[in-house]
Amino acid sequence: MSYAIIRNAKYKRENLMAVYRHDERKNKHYSNKDIDRTKSHLNYSLKDPEFNYVKEFEKILKKYDLKGQIKTVSNIACEYMITSDNDFFKRIGEEETKRYFATAYKFVCEYKDLGEKYILSAKVHYDEKSPHLHLLFLPVVHTVDKKGNPIDKLACSEFWKAKDSYRQLQNAFFEYMVSNGFELQRGLPKEETDRVHYTLKEYKNITNYEQTKETLKNIKLELPDVPNITDININRLSKKRDEKILEEIIKPKDDLIQNLYQDNMDLHKELLRQTKVIEEAEKYQKERDTILADNAKLHKEVDTIKSEYKQKEFDIEWKYKSKIKGLEKENSRLNKIIDKFYETIDKFIYWICKKFDMGAEDNLIRDFQKETNTFLDAEKQLKQEERENDFDLEM
Repeated sequence: MSYAIIRNAKYKRENLMAVYRHDERKNKHYSNKDIDRTKSHLNYSLKDPEFNYVKEFEKILKKYDLKGQIKTVSNIACEYMITSDNDFFKRIGEEETKRYFATAYKFVCEYKDLGEKYILSAKVHYDEKSPHLHLLFLPVVHTVDKKGNPIDKLACSEFWKAKDSYRQLQNAFFEYMVSNGFELQRGLPKEETDRVHYTLKEYKNITNYEQTKETLKNIKLELPDVPNITDININRLSKKRDEKILEEIIKPKDDLIQNLYQDNMDLHKELLRQTKVIEEAEKYQKERDTILADNAKLHKEVDTIKSEYKQKEFDIEWKYKSKIKGLEKENSRLNKIIDKFYETIDKFIYWICKKFDMGAEDNLIRDFQKETNTFLDAEKQLKQEERENDFDLEM
């Protein structure tokens, strides 16, 4: 996923003309080889300055009666560079790209309650590697004077007073853009990384890693011999000239050699550090690849277990449904047998009474139950036996 990128730069008054010529494309020639002048017509403004940035600054300063001490060394303006990567802009298309920068412009107006009036210029550039927005503004804080009256104060140090100011900016910008429908990751603030982000392969190419390793093997950190003035045969030279040669020729070269030696030592340390960084990066890259592979394997195993569980769950459900259905069928048959048994008993009693002329059926049943302590009604008989068992347990 692409990153939401916002960077900040601070400028003194003396910097504003150079920034103006770059942002507004006033130069005829640029040292930046990424600028393609054939595409400069695609650039557009979200806010145009009426004058150059110096005069625009003075106009705003006077118009809104900005307070604050402005010295030669004071940072009087800030510039956001807002962008993402090329793939992101290609994916969302031209209209959404315009909405991206318009949304970012709105974010700047609202962030820290700055207000649009303190934006000097907002220019979208399409003539470099990736579309990006240069937005120049005055770092104005809304505060009160000694009497408690509300004032607007130009104070760059107060605007970025918190130690984690840029982190807060990154968080706020990311959340604002995502809330407006852009699918992005949070970019890291420059002061956190203090470097450009490269892939391991790119970093190797930039640092010439393989050649550096070979160079470190062969490099010799030895201080070359420095000629001593006493070893030089200058019998014909006067002492004064001897001292002059020492001061003007030998000593400066000696100092130069010492400086070069120290530079060589520093370079060796830096090269050694870079090779260690690459080796550590390779190590962590392998660990990362292993973790990703293990993660993919675990996901596959979980999917297999889920599939097996669903199949077993289905088998168990089918097995118990079949068992319950069988029991229900068996229960229904038992109920029919019991009903038929009761019906047969009634017929049998009726037949006995008639056969042997024993009187009414009720009398026969009553005498049978009394003499045998047995009920023909199975439910009554079970209750009777349960009461007797409970009584025996209590005894």
